[in-house]
Amino acid sequence: ASAMIKQYVGLGNALDATALNAIGTKYLCLLNATELNAIDPNSLKLASLDPSGCSQLTKDILYPKAKRAFSDRHNLPAYYELIEPYLGGAPGVDLRALSKDNVNMEVSTLAKLRRDSLMSLTLSEVRGLLGINLEDLVRWQNRSPIREWIQTQKQSELDELHIGLTGGTQEGYMNIVTPKFQPPSSASLGAVAMTLHLLPALLITFLMMSILS
Repeated sequence: ASAMIKQYVGLGNALDATALNAIGTKYLCLLNATELNAIDPNSLKLASLDPSGCSQLTKDILYPKAKRAFSDRHNLPAYYELIEPYLGGAPGVDLRALSKDNVNMEVSTLAKLRRDSLMSLTLSEVRGLLGINLEDLVRWQNRSPIREWIQTQKQSELDELHIGLTGGTQEGYMNIVTPKFQPPSSASLGAVAMTLHLLPALLITFLMMSILS
């Protein structure tokens, strides 16, 4: 399939909506960066694709194209359904905007977001994204990257959701770093012991020399 796609593009054919639908979600992840960048955003309007299972590079390239393709529907309820498959490449600022639109995101979609974007979201923003699906977060609390996101939240604030989330940061505790000292080697201990053993003799010698002088 990859060879056929390369041959098709190599002959000068565009990856338009017809070609993208022929490639489909099954082979979408085979496209390289050059081929992905050559896709006209308007082609995504007529193509049925889901890049959520592709590499992060694929998601990062396709998301801004999808955002541009569906920009004329940004204020319509249908916008979220159109952009949702591409959200794995969305930056945090776009996700924060969506959190105000009552999109009722599935937790499975939340878990596929770009890691840095997810970790930048506050508790209230995630609550805004999930909406009626907030309680489903409990079933995902031990899975990465949801687990890591929970660990950055205050446990007291998680408790306020009343859905049973655990693993947040406990307040009132301090991490104290104890400095590590290098233990003396056996050789240095031996030298110290020898010095202590000879000290009386050295003192006597020093006193005798002082008297005689």
